[in-house]
Amino acid sequence: MAKWKIVAAMLIFGTIGVFVRFIPFPSPVLAFFRGSVGALFLLGTMYLSHKKPDWSAVRRNLVLLMVSGGAIGVNWILLFEAYRYTSVATATVCYYLSPVIVMALSPFVLKERLTVRKVVCIGGALIGMVFVSGIFGGQTGEKDGVGILLGCGAAVFYASVVLMNKFLRDIPPTESTMVQLASAAAVVLPYGIIMGDFGKAAASVTVTAAVLTAVVALVHTGIAYRLYFDSITDLPGQTIALCSYIDPAFAIVLSMTLLGETMDLLSLFGAVLILGCTMFGELSGSRKK
Repeated sequence: MAKWKIVAAMLIFGTIGVFVRFIPFPSPVLAFFRGSVGALFLLGTMYLSHKKPDWSAVRRNLVLLMVSGGAIGVNWILLFEAYRYTSVATATVCYYLSPVIVMALSPFVLKERLTVRKVVCIGGALIGMVFVSGIFGGQTGEKDGVGILLGCGAAVFYASVVLMNKFLRDIPPTESTMVQLASAAAVVLPYGIIMGDFGKAAASVTVTAAVLTAVVALVHTGIAYRLYFDSITDLPGQTIALCSYIDPAFAIVLSMTLLGETMDLLSLFGAVLILGCTMFGELSGSRKK
């Protein structure tokens, strides 16, 4: 049952780019609803299952949870913008550079040893990024270039969240994620208000946009995270790491089939290189654990 839950969660995550493409709201508005509804959903499911949140653990880690939650909010805004500037497939591949960034920074932040395996994975992923960027093919326009930079920026912020999470102490993942989602919403809210994004969203609201936003907030955040957390306690690390790549693979397939987006052979080779290297690096780490 646990495997089916994590597969379902990854498939849901893999569809978010398609949904965002059809939502006219500015990215901060979408990030706010995703964070606030997701946090409330996780809190509600905990009380419905008669499990009281560990508020003492939250208080002990509150500062780090708020900072990492803010990074999640920025990460979402950059990723949602990347979907608008370039293909969902390209944005997703760029976003999946985050494990490579974690690998590269772990010797400095976590004092982990930089092994030959990690160096090969980092180098291979960077070469793959060169192919995805379209430098050799000369087919990447200015708009795609912006999308690639936004996707890579999202990867940097998500990598920072992963590294900060390493310093959390004695707090269950549901509680930590719930506070991080709420913090993400709290960070993007004033930014969206100052930039007038909520006013723009109100002016462009339709039934379709509202329903799609509700799906992203409730299904892609609340339900998907709940499925993920319910599964990871019963699965080995290697299985979790392997299943996580269902997300980008499914996103690329949907990008090409539903949205009609294409990737040339060089970009496709680069995508395979990036995902293959990150998977190789993550699976080796999970085996050791």
